[in-house]
Amino acid sequence: MVDIRSLDRDGAIAEARALGFEMAGVVTREESRHLAHFRKWLESGRHGTMAYLERPDAVRRRGSLHLTLRTFRSALVVSHAYAGPHPTTPPGDPSRAIIARYARGRDYHHVITERLEDLARGLERAAGRPVRYRTCVDTGPILERELAALAGLGWFGKNTMLIHPRRGSYFFLGVLLTDLPLAASTPFREEHCGSCRRCLDACPTGALLGRDDSGAPVMDAARCISYLTIELKGAIPEELRPAIGNRVFGCDICQEVCPWNGKFAAPTAEPAYAPRADLDGPSLIDLATRILDMSGKAFQREFANSPVSRARRNGMLRNLCVALGNWGAPEAAPVLERAARDRSPLVREHADWALERIRER
Repeated sequence: MVDIRSLDRDGAIAEARALGFEMAGVVTREESRHLAHFRKWLESGRHGTMAYLERPDAVRRRGSLHLTLRTFRSALVVSHAYAGPHPTTPPGDPSRAIIARYARGRDYHHVITERLEDLARGLERAAGRPVRYRTCVDTGPILERELAALAGLGWFGKNTMLIHPRRGSYFFLGVLLTDLPLAASTPFREEHCGSCRRCLDACPTGALLGRDDSGAPVMDAARCISYLTIELKGAIPEELRPAIGNRVFGCDICQEVCPWNGKFAAPTAEPAYAPRADLDGPSLIDLATRILDMSGKAFQREFANSPVSRARRNGMLRNLCVALGNWGAPEAAPVLERAARDRSPLVREHADWALERIRER
């Protein structure tokens, strides 16, 4: 913690950095200028089955921060790096599961929310009064990346990620809405992707569509591997299954090929994001066998403090069946045959597909 002698923007940012947030900035603009783009994206149907995004109340709240915090005057936007070492899973080893870097350790929602609560208490001490605030970590209906760009934390890359020219994109965003009268930071206005299209060309499912006429990056979320393995609750479209490879939860491809990450992303110093041994390149067979032995409740207990819990038991087994089928080795057949008798129709259908893939080889 730092000793804030006077509560101003610089003092608030210093407090955030003392709590381990690598970047921080202040936003005072209440109304979103990206809401029209967000509505157009929803109207195109590129949000897939994520119906919660199109709820009228949620869309309205994304347009005005006062609808989330009635007394809003300023927001502190922070970043928290999560990049660990490069995956221990060899890229050419299809027998091992790849889990997105961010999901191998403790759930970032808990880590960042706790730090934002600490930040709010520090600001209250400096203000000498109670502060009305609201923490938002990738869950509240606000446009975090727009706020982050306004706070000076980076620009929108063609992969839709926020990118900083000295830190890359392997960082989470957190937002603390407050009723404090802080001065706004200088927005980040430059776009440094230029003619580079590595992320567009590398996306195996063609989910990245470049920029629209306004310059905003566009993603067809319904084709994104992260959506297919996490957000989608039903069957993965058959035509997209081969492109998933052995990625069983999330995807880092568009970040892995980004030059800004290759040059500037550094391993995080946050111990909470250190990979769990069982989520850092595990054997597909071993992980599938382990989860087949679990009930849905047991799965949620086992991964309660992990982002992996979001996929739930049946979703994770679905993903593992696809990966086993893409591997196509005969030794995957026994665990798939067991999955083909699972109580979940979703698991059985993907296991049958994977077994057919093995038989065709």
